[in-house]
Amino acid sequence: MENDQSSRKKEKSCEIGPLPSILRLLKAFRIRFEAALSQAKVPIQDHPCNGDESLYPLKISNYSKALPHNQLGEVNLNAYKALIHALETGNPDDFEDIPLGKVVKLTNPQAAYAFELVGPDSHHLSIAVPPSFSSAWEASEMAELYWRALTRDVSFTEFDTNPLTLQQAAPELSGFSDFRGPKVNGVVTTGTLFRGDTPGDLIGPFISQFLWRDIPFGATTIVQKYRTTEAGDDHMTTYEEWLNIQNGSSPTTSNIFDPTPRYIRNGRDLGEWVHRDFPYQGTLGACLILLSFGQTALDSANPYLNSATQVGFSTFGAPHILDMVARSAFAALEATWFQKFLIHRRLRPEEFGGRVHNTKVGAVNYPINSELLNSQVISKVFDKYGTYLLPIAYAEGCPTHPAYPGGHASVVGAGVTMLKAFFDESFVIPNPIVASSDGLSLLPYSGAPLTIGGELNKLASNVTHGRDTAGLHWRSDGVEGLKLGEAVAIGILRDYKATFNENFNGFSLTKFDGTTITI
Repeated sequence: MENDQSSRKKEKSCEIGPLPSILRLLKAFRIRFEAALSQAKVPIQDHPCNGDESLYPLKISNYSKALPHNQLGEVNLNAYKALIHALETGNPDDFEDIPLGKVVKLTNPQAAYAFELVGPDSHHLSIAVPPSFSSAWEASEMAELYWRALTRDVSFTEFDTNPLTLQQAAPELSGFSDFRGPKVNGVVTTGTLFRGDTPGDLIGPFISQFLWRDIPFGATTIVQKYRTTEAGDDHMTTYEEWLNIQNGSSPTTSNIFDPTPRYIRNGRDLGEWVHRDFPYQGTLGACLILLSFGQTALDSANPYLNSATQVGFSTFGAPHILDMVARSAFAALEATWFQKFLIHRRLRPEEFGGRVHNTKVGAVNYPINSELLNSQVISKVFDKYGTYLLPIAYAEGCPTHPAYPGGHASVVGAGVTMLKAFFDESFVIPNPIVASSDGLSLLPYSGAPLTIGGELNKLASNVTHGRDTAGLHWRSDGVEGLKLGEAVAIGILRDYKATFNENFNGFSLTKFDGTTITI
């Protein structure tokens, strides 16, 4: 005992640095307190919805997959009321009392109530009101989804010549009175068809370089050839299968896979990529590719670019950037789940397809805009499949959570925003490539220069609207999801700005709407 006490008396603090422990503790507390106080000062946001849930007593405009339905695919109102009751109370026990259809469960509605310790609280962020059920805007988005389904097997390199895209899809979408996809001189062209509307989206190949280039992955390299499904592998085109899936049954069909891995070359490949990816896979791959470009690709504000004695690592180096990409994903999903379950509860396109079918066959008369009901595309779908249902790329259909906004969109929006903050958006990507029409090889691309900023935006659009191509989401789900993820990332960066010791002037980046900001 005496020896132990003697040893402890001889111990000395090894701490060095400008601040004693108590001052460090107080400074850490002040940084955390000021970040929380800053968030608390944010004005409470209104969360407007489109009013459809109140307008339609049968809840035809709202998500209800996995709950029980009648033969028209209309939700059992008692089950829907139980869902609303649980969402209103937030009581975990109430969620256990929601009547479900068959075997499929709802996906994580209680995440809408989770709190975040860095950046904005999920309930502080607001997004735009989605299209209403009977609007021309909704009709145009559904028409685009039908065209995406019919053209899944058309190679992106053949959009300019294929009759479906050149002579039918692009001209018909141009004729919709409220179609909000990108256009040239007010017209949808094969160069704008199915693309996003962020800066860089319309430059170069349809697919981002970050989904084609080899990914340096530690001691190995990932070649971005992926498993895809066979041409024509479409699902939920019979009414019986559609209704069973809405009632929460497991699918009676399964996807049929192409035995040959391919580079992403068409909508089917892209849809399958976003079927199997993990939440921040796209931005993780992009980050590893960007890091392989070396210091010249880093943002000029990086405090270590001009240091004579140091390089970045734990801060402003690879571990820091990789971590920020990953950590933004969880916060983006929290914000998304709040909007999905507590605000909008927007129905999925596959559910809307049932509304279109039942209206067209005369089983019921839903208030669907006539621009869609009289369109060429739903006639082509009927001629091919015998129903007006939306052909879905996945046997199981959409996930069991509402459509608006898109989860993939918010996660990739947040991750891409992080990458823009750390890398030079104007850096020109060397040796760009394009996938061959069969997806078996990569060929040199020789068009307009492709920049980091433009290709990151394109990556965000590819991941976002790839879910549209599969039939899971509406265009507006993705557009607003990207903005939501961006706002989450900006809030996280703002909080972390105060934590660095380096002489650092702040993060600068270009937002998805083209405006530039400094944090």
